[in-house]
Amino acid sequence: MQSSLKLVDCIIEVHDARISFGGRNPLFQETLGLKPHLLVLNKMDLADLKEQQKIIQHLEGEGLKNVIFTNCVKDENIKQIVPMVTELVGSSYRYHRGENLEYCIMVIGVPNVGKSSLINSLRRQHLRKGTVLDHLVGEETLADYLLYTLNRRQLLGYVQHYGLGEACDDIASVLKRDVNVVQPNYPAAARDFLRAFRSGVLG
Repeated sequence: MQSSLKLVDCIIEVHDARISFGGRNPLFQETLGLKPHLLVLNKMDLADLKEQQKIIQHLEGEGLKNVIFTNCVKDENIKQIVPMVTELVGSSYRYHRGENLEYCIMVIGVPNVGKSSLINSLRRQHLRKGTVLDHLVGEETLADYLLYTLNRRQLLGYVQHYGLGEACDDIASVLKRDVNVVQPNYPAAARDFLRAFRSGVLG
C-alpha cells in the first residue's frame, strides 16, 4: 500500500459506526501521513446515533476533522462523499499529479466494515452506465471487487485465462499471474485485469 500512496490524492477510510472509537487498524493511521483523509463511519443504521455529535467532537479531538456517517444499503449520505473528497483534494497539494484533473482515491478499512458496499453505493449514485471510474476508488480495490463479483456469479473464465488451478478469492494471487517478476507491479496488473474483463477475454 505504501508504494501506491505516491499517486493517491485522498484516502477514504471506512469504519463501522457501531465502534467509532476503536477497532481501526493502527497501521492505517500511521500510513495516512499528510494525505487528505475522509473517515466514513458506515452502518449508521445499526448504530446508536444519539451521541453522534459527541462522537464527532471526540474524533476531532484526535485530529479527524472530516467525518461522515453513512448507510450504504440505503445510500444515506453517500452523495456527500464526492463533494467532500473534491474539496479536500482541491485544498491540498497534489503530489506528482501535475495538471491532471482526475483524482486517485484509495479506499481502506479493516474487514467487514463495508468497503465494497461503499464502492457499489458510489456507483449507484454517480455513474449512469453501471461502470466504476477506476480513479475514483483505486484500480486494485476495483480489481478486488471485480474478482469477488465474478466468483459470486460463477463467472470463472479468469481461472483458465490466468492458469489458475481453481477459483481464487485472493486478488493478489491472481495479479501475480499477470506478470513474471519477483515483485509485481500490482497497479499495472490490476489495470490489465480490468481491461481483460471489459474486453471480454475473461468470458
